[in-house]
Formats: sequence, structure tokens, C-alpha cells
Amino acid sequence: MHKLDLLLDVQNESLRQSILENTELKNFNKLELTSGEHWISQIEIHKPDVAIVGFNTFTDADYEALSKLDALNSMDLILISSGKPNSSLDKLMQLGAIFHYRMPIDINILVDTLQDLRQSHQSKGYLGERISTSDLDQFGLLVGSSAPMHKLYRVLRRVAKTEASVFIIGESGSGKELVAQTIHQASERNQQPFIAINCGAISPELIDSELFGHHKGAFTGADQSHYGVFKQAEGGTLFLDEITEMPLEQQVKLLRVLESGEYRRVGGETLHLANVRIIAATNRDPQTAIEEQVFREDLFFRLAHFPVSVPPLRDRGNDITGLAKHFIAHQNAQEGQTKSILQSALDKIAAYNWPGNVRELKHTIERAFILSDELIKDEHIIAETPTLNAESEVEDSIPIGMTLVDIEKAAIVTNLDNNSGNKTKTAQELGISVKTLYNKLDKYEVEAD
Repeated sequence: MHKLDLLLDVQNESLRQSILENTELKNFNKLELTSGEHWISQIEIHKPDVAIVGFNTFTDADYEALSKLDALNSMDLILISSGKPNSSLDKLMQLGAIFHYRMPIDINILVDTLQDLRQSHQSKGYLGERISTSDLDQFGLLVGSSAPMHKLYRVLRRVAKTEASVFIIGESGSGKELVAQTIHQASERNQQPFIAINCGAISPELIDSELFGHHKGAFTGADQSHYGVFKQAEGGTLFLDEITEMPLEQQVKLLRVLESGEYRRVGGETLHLANVRIIAATNRDPQTAIEEQVFREDLFFRLAHFPVSVPPLRDRGNDITGLAKHFIAHQNAQEGQTKSILQSALDKIAAYNWPGNVRELKHTIERAFILSDELIKDEHIIAETPTLNAESEVEDSIPIGMTLVDIEKAAIVTNLDNNSGNKTKTAQELGISVKTLYNKLDKYEVEAD
């Protein structure tokens, strides 16, 4: 990391040693003046970022010399004097942001000033990388230059031109819907609709209606007719996200439609022909879901004409910091800002495992952008996933004598409320499937909405 240049000329030996021995000085390249060197001339020669000068006298000649220095406009000057009234020094203080401390000085105050000055220089871009462009490669809606991403690009380019059903497998937040949209954009169907539906976020009672539509009066609350996603996506692409969370009864009906190409709206008798390309996705291991009997094997084989794996962010190498810069560049463009980021903050980003993948990184950068002024620092990088002492804090917050049933119910209700009723996100945070969440909501008689 680049260090700031600091010129030091303090005549008081005790104060000089205190400054030199402080650990804050390690963040500066120090230039100490020798006997006979005048600090004003050395400032003109070396043009340091910061100068600390302690003296007994300050003359009109000193004022005249300093007032003519261009370097004074781009540096920070800390003056330490005996405290005696000095008209020349008073005139100097009117030239700009100059610090004037009087003896005896508290070394901690001086150190705090140096820290503030260093952070100020960082915010001006001296230590931070100003981000205005993205240097990552892109294919469709996907961004990344790593080998796993280029391999994915080649696969998607080939499969997009076919009519094969695609089954996308990837961790939560890795960009499965962006993969599906990229396939659609690169396909012959790109002028037709792309419709996405989260199979785990729909009440089991409404899945038939959401998929196939319904006629007015088909069931209680059906005040008007409704087109299902098969009709909405006609001629285009239907993306079935979290397909492994769909109830088995609806999986059977979906399989029947995929095999016959026909479906009926709820409450109707007319057969409709399905003209959509199906792309499905899951964040679970399909084989495990099949073994747990929550996902039909025949439906998997029907959907997985062409399986595609999306690499997790932790396996994408330099894409991690590249995406961080990419998101900052876009935030800068949207907000009309020119924010930069410390290398140490990028190092912190690179060292984190990112269990929430690209989505977590994007949210983290957006949060850091809001928290920062001109410079994104280490303390602004706050990951979404709880770490460190979260477990002990949770243990301390549980009342003594509370039953396991009450603890589980409280966890469900609290997370559901925190997520504004989003059951898919709640299930992910609780580490259970959406189907399991629905079962527990019924068990505890909690209103799902």
C-alpha cells in the first residue's frame, strides 16, 4: 500500500522522540531534516503530503516564503509553537487549513490528527483505487473473466441455439436466473417473453393456477380469469426456479404437460398447447432431492436434457475483486459519484468465502457504498452472513426454560416477519426447504402470508 510522505522538523527533542516512537508513523515515509536545513525550503523541494514543524520563532520572512509555496495548497501543515502571540503566525493561519498546536501538546491528539489526515488523503484517492470502469469480460447478462466463467460462456452459447430443456444447478445467489435470461437472449426465442416463477414461493393451493391459469369462478377468490405462466411465456422461455421445492402433486402435473405438450386451465375443459422452452433451476443437489423423495426422478430427466452448473463465487478467483470493482463502477455511474476503494478493503473482500455468492457480494458493495464518503474502507465491508460470536450471542438471548418447540416457532416467525413474508428466503436462512417451512407453518398454525 502506498504511504504518505511526512516531513518532520521538531526542535523539542522529547516531543520529537515521542512522535518517532508512535506506531502511527509506520504509515508514513518519514523525512527528518538535518541541522542547517530550513523546513520551508525542504517543503518546496520534497513537496510532502504532511509536514510537522515545531519551532520557537516564526517571522514575517517565514510567512512570506510559505505564502508563495504552491506545495502549501496540496499538503497538510501541522505547526507546533510555544504559544506566544505572533502576528506573522496569525496571518499564516488565514491562508488555509493549517493546524497550530501549542506546547505542551498531548501526543495522542497529534496522532489522532495524523490518522485523520491519512484518511483524508485516502478519500482523495491517494491510497484508494478510483473506480469508474469494469475490466471484466461479459456474455449476455453474466460478468466474469475467470476460467470457470469462460467455460460457462462457451456452454451457454452452444445450448442457447437449441430447443433443449436446460437444468441449471448452482448455489443460492450464484446467478442462476441471469444464466437463464442469457440463454433466452441468445436463443431464437429472444423476441418473445421470458417469464420466471419461483416454485418454492407459491402456496401449494395456487400452483396449478400460477402454472396453467384459471377461469373466473374456478375456486373461491377467483373473481376473474387468469393466464398462467405457460400462456404468459408462449413462444418464449419459461424459467422454473427452485423446481425441487415444488410439491410432488404439482410435479406430476408438470411432468404430464412436458410429456404431452398439453394443459388445461383450472376450471376449464379446453386443451391448450404449450409452446415454451423450459429452463429449470435449483440450489440443491438434484440427486439428493430425489433420494429424499422431494423431487421426482422422471421429472428431473425430462427437464435435464442439458444440465448446466454455475460456479460458486469462491471458485472464481480474481472475479471476486473484479466484481466488487464492477459493482462500484456501476454505483458511481448511477449516483454520479467518483468513489474509490482501499486495497486493504479489496483484500478483505478477496479473503472472504462468500457463501451467499454474487448476490451477497453485490449487497455488501451497495451497503459499503452507502456507508462510505469518498473512500470505501475495510470497516465498510460488512458481509451478510453472521460470523464470529453470533452463536454465543444467540445462546445468550434464549430465555431459560423455553421449549424447543417455542424456540423453533419463534425462529420461523421472526425470520418470516424480517423477510416480509418471503418464504423462500426464510427457508434458506433457516436451512430448510420451502416445503418443510410450509409444513411447520401448518404445524404451528402460523399464517404464511
